[in-house]
Amino acid sequence: MSPERISLTALDVEWQRLEVIAQNLANADAVLGPGAQEYQPLRLVSGPKVSFDKAVHAGETVNPDALQGVQVLGVEAQNVTPRRVYEPGNPQADAKGYVTYAGIDHAGEMTLLIRTSRAYEANVAALAAARQMYAKALDIGKHA
Repeated sequence: MSPERISLTALDVEWQRLEVIAQNLANADAVLGPGAQEYQPLRLVSGPKVSFDKAVHAGETVNPDALQGVQVLGVEAQNVTPRRVYEPGNPQADAKGYVTYAGIDHAGEMTLLIRTSRAYEANVAALAAARQMYAKALDIGKHA
């Protein structure tokens, strides 16, 4: 698989990770009514399409044709305790004046958002570099 195709698989995975983070942030202030199903933050799990062990043969160098990029392995709910906030004036408050919100850590989600966007940007740069190298090789071939 070409470096371009590998970068494209990574772009797809990071884009999906950004969508999951956005969903978490969108639900961060969702009020959980009495007896309602609470929203659990989600995490995207990703990994290589082909294990590294299979790409390496008995101590030899990595076979470039065996590399297939990365893929989404699934989305897992995180077991997080909901936040309880004292808001006695809120119509969703319980008898003690507490409102229950999804247990989402805003700062943690924003940190993950930044880290994921940087990984996305790195893959865009790798894709651009590969295309520049291919274009330069074609240019050298024309003049040879």
